[in-house]
Amino acid sequence: MKFLLILIVFWFLRYMFSKMSGSGGGQRSTFSGGGFGDVFQQQRSRGDQVSPADFELNLLSLSSFVIKADGKVSQSELDYVRQYFVQAYGKERANATFKIFNDVIKKRDVSAQRIAMHLRSRTRYESRLQILHFLFSIANADGHVTTSEVNVIQQIATYLAIQGADFTSIKAMFFKKPDSAYKILEIDRSVTDAEVKKAYRTMAKKYHPDKLVHMDKAYQKGAEEKFRAVQEAYEQLQKERGF
Repeated sequence: MKFLLILIVFWFLRYMFSKMSGSGGGQRSTFSGGGFGDVFQQQRSRGDQVSPADFELNLLSLSSFVIKADGKVSQSELDYVRQYFVQAYGKERANATFKIFNDVIKKRDVSAQRIAMHLRSRTRYESRLQILHFLFSIANADGHVTTSEVNVIQQIATYLAIQGADFTSIKAMFFKKPDSAYKILEIDRSVTDAEVKKAYRTMAKKYHPDKLVHMDKAYQKGAEEKFRAVQEAYEQLQKERGF
């Protein structure tokens, strides 16, 4: 009986989110927002079967793994996640997502591997890179990314099929170390100036905000942050090497 009640609540919220996204035709609701959910709606038309509500709950679930990674719940990390969801989906829709997460999902045995592999098969690679950046941003919300948080994010990245070099690149954006600029550009110190320039062009193309123009403004902002980190890394190496 309890399981049946959970299903009823879950499918009701899916229906409500679908209505808020304007899937019933006519004028679109203000909640459609061009967000990650809209990406899934576009992909679903190409054969994938996933709803905006599914994605938002899955993203929130992955966020919870990062928040709990170091054994304590940081209020600044919680605030960061809530602020993102409100900015991306609107207050009413964000509150509905948090409610079902707290009432149902949070009380169940949720698998990071199952969630990430589910998303992996239904998202573009550049979108998964932005998920990775988002998870690091959560960990960094309290001003410090711990080793345990890095380990959890790295495991999720593996499930999302993120390439090792890309994981290292995004991770380096949150750690100020002597070799961070090289890691962001996915090169090592032994490369030539010409190879530095080539790496910059490659990474600028990979992380260009236009890659995520189809996504909500909150994630476009994250794309701009990645792109800016690449530019700053290149400018740093220009100064160090004198070219």
